[in-house]
Amino acid sequence: MAATATPGPKVNRIGLPVLEYRGGKTTLCAGCGHNAISERIIDALYEMGVQPERVMKLSGIGCSSKSPAYFLSRAHSFNSVHGRMPSVATGALLANRTMMGLGVSGDGDTASIGIGQFVHLMRRNLNLIYIIEDNGVYGLTKGQFSATADIGSKLKTGVVNDLPAIDTCSLAIQLGATFVGRSFSGDKKQLLTMLKAAMAHKGTVMLDVISPCVTFNDHEGSTRSYKYMQDHEEPVGEVGFVPSFEEIDVEYEEGSSFDVEMHDGSHLRLKKLPENYDPTDRAVAVRTLMEAHENNEILTGVFYIDTQKPAFTDLLNLVDEPLALLPQSRTRPPKKVLDEVMSKHL
Repeated sequence: MAATATPGPKVNRIGLPVLEYRGGKTTLCAGCGHNAISERIIDALYEMGVQPERVMKLSGIGCSSKSPAYFLSRAHSFNSVHGRMPSVATGALLANRTMMGLGVSGDGDTASIGIGQFVHLMRRNLNLIYIIEDNGVYGLTKGQFSATADIGSKLKTGVVNDLPAIDTCSLAIQLGATFVGRSFSGDKKQLLTMLKAAMAHKGTVMLDVISPCVTFNDHEGSTRSYKYMQDHEEPVGEVGFVPSFEEIDVEYEEGSSFDVEMHDGSHLRLKKLPENYDPTDRAVAVRTLMEAHENNEILTGVFYIDTQKPAFTDLLNLVDEPLALLPQSRTRPPKKVLDEVMSKHL
């Protein structure tokens, strides 16, 4: 009697098992929200069938910036200095715009030392998925408040924050990012759906993900704790995503959904939205976030999306080939050109 063949591991649409999308073993604290985000990134890449070698992972400094080590070990990686990931990402993606850029930052790395670079990245609309793992504190330097900490939030030591928070979502929308949303590391379904939609978008995606720090900021009085998020999270709508390689054939009752076609033919569907909410209206998005802030609500979901604005690389009129692969003969003028220039100034 012939032996029954053992079935192989389940694979995605490009024939890879989920194991090929994993990274090293995490060294973050047990229960850290950052680990949950890494798991959702792995799931999204696997389900979207992204080729690992076509991804460049970028980060700065902080607990969040260790996260890229914990997913996609086959991808290219660059850990930059504190707050400087946007400029490194810009150079790398201009050199080879065929790559998928995936940047992971933190609230300190982004909203404090890196705020200047963040501002210019948002206004350029570079093809980059920019994830902020937002816990409201500096986890590597013993839990001081970061620039995203809310007024009135309290540290474990009893210190109360009296400075206003920077809302990175409002800032990104006003500056020009074309896909802006917020999620919670504990909301697996929402975060996974938003990450998959982000991978189908052309332009700057800015996702602020509330990610509780179990060591310094998961206590009563914190507005970045698991309990506070569970009690105060208000989704602007249910997010659905249908990738271009799946059949798009779904019907909804009139007025119950808002459909956005992505650049690759995928569809982002926002269902059960508040009355008159239009995710393509920048002013409505900013006003909705400001009103929620006044009501002590933490909104999650996709706030703003624009699939028509040209990406930064489109504005530069670059040649079709990636700059990094061009031969020197096409990137460096010959000596006679230099001689001509010099002769004109002698």
